[in-house]
Amino acid sequence: MANTIISPNRYVQGRGELKNLPEHAKKLGKKLFVIISASGLKRVRDLLEKSFENTGMELVFEEFQGECCETEIKRLGSRFQENKCDLVVGVGGGKIHDSAKAAAYYQGAPVVIIPTIASTDAPCSALSVIYSETGVFERYLFLNSNPDLVLVDTDIIAAAPSRLLVSGMGDALATYFEARAVAASGALSCAGGKPTKGALALAKLCYETLLEDGVKAKLAVEAGACTQAVENIIEANTYLSGIGFESGGLAGAHAIHNGLTVIKDCHHLYHGEKVAFGTLTQLVLENAGQKLLEEVIGFCMDVGLPTTFAELGMARPDKDLLMEAAVRACSPDDTLVNMPFEVTPEMVYAAMVGADALGRYFKN
Repeated sequence: MANTIISPNRYVQGRGELKNLPEHAKKLGKKLFVIISASGLKRVRDLLEKSFENTGMELVFEEFQGECCETEIKRLGSRFQENKCDLVVGVGGGKIHDSAKAAAYYQGAPVVIIPTIASTDAPCSALSVIYSETGVFERYLFLNSNPDLVLVDTDIIAAAPSRLLVSGMGDALATYFEARAVAASGALSCAGGKPTKGALALAKLCYETLLEDGVKAKLAVEAGACTQAVENIIEANTYLSGIGFESGGLAGAHAIHNGLTVIKDCHHLYHGEKVAFGTLTQLVLENAGQKLLEEVIGFCMDVGLPTTFAELGMARPDKDLLMEAAVRACSPDDTLVNMPFEVTPEMVYAAMVGADALGRYFKN
């Protein structure tokens, strides 16, 4: 099997870049179907409409209904056809990005992704995570290609609540450790081949950037500033993690996240917050060294990512419910099979309990 790396056709990041969308989009379509939340519309509608004045291009706004599920994807496709649009644009967070990519895939249309937050690594990937209407993970939808354009306006992202940026760090935290596990096992990445040295290098750079700039970026965003550290973390959360996870591969952390989606007490958490605990659980499964565990847990504590059941919303975790999550994580259709050793639900349950114990130990 060949080594493979894939990426979006174009990635553009910088302050004030949203105003330049017409210049990029004109190469892809003339009537833009813009999928956006109600709150996102309030934040950027005026800027978007002003940017498209006198361009001969048209914007059709469609409010996202909240979940990346089969029903919503079909609804968006119908609205795209009804309005005779020729380009899908997803403006917002991960679920909007994945819904936009899926809708464009089924409509055979190009797609532009515009993050307004840096909370996941969804923008760059040729992958949509499909959930049920109630938010339980169902499957991965692998797409024919990555987005045609990812446009990142760092002024907009820096203005979002810091918890969203931190959630993105939690998602990005898994990138290196999962890619490393996939490379060790000889498994295939989401790109359909074995990880390239380039993908592994990007995944490692992602982790190093989090350690170097994570705390500085969080503090800057809380102070209302878009510093170089913020720019670096936005790139790590969005691009480095996006290429790193897709072409490096997924393993334990994201499968454990998917298992946690069956626990209602965790539904209030963002994707990256659950992935961070999944990363710690994967490291326990691997029996990682004390120094590395201290480094990862220390980072999570410094930026505010969960390391205990209590921080996940489970003050008194139920053993049967944790086992249900462990069984779900070990589904043969999920990515725990990419670990370099066989993993059973009993091992995942024990690793989650061990991760919680470590988190409590370091906090005390």
